[in-house]
Amino acid sequence: MMLANQQFTGCRPGCEYSVWSVGLHMRKAFLMKAKANRKSGFTLVEIMIVVAIIGLLATIAVPNWVRARSTSQQTACINNLRQIDGAKQQWALEGKVVQTVTPALSNIQPYLGRGSAGTQPTCPNDSAQTFATSYTMGDLGTPPTCQISSSTHVLPP
Repeated sequence: MMLANQQFTGCRPGCEYSVWSVGLHMRKAFLMKAKANRKSGFTLVEIMIVVAIIGLLATIAVPNWVRARSTSQQTACINNLRQIDGAKQQWALEGKVVQTVTPALSNIQPYLGRGSAGTQPTCPNDSAQTFATSYTMGDLGTPPTCQISSSTHVLPP
């Protein structure tokens, strides 16, 4: 109940708060409660930005990875050709064989390393993974060649 000479301040008589200050306190309380109720997490826009950045990095990295893989396969094949050529030359020196003879794989296999029997190298690009489908030895005067990719897998002169 209000007296005629009493002014309304928004609270009981004798209260020091005015209507404006009560409204301010209520707004602060509402904002604090809203902050407390808000769940932490990522928004859709933030997730989309991260996915876009990952996609951009993938488009940059994948072609370089493919190029590095093909270069390493080429290098491995050329190293196999060097090993075959060295085995041919070593067999020819030990057997005192003329340059026109073509050695068989069984002749050079002990010189290919990795044990007494040696291992038959294969081109990394060869799906059959056999020596016969990977390399052609030729005679002692010609270097071995790769049957899979003869244009890029070549011994340097």
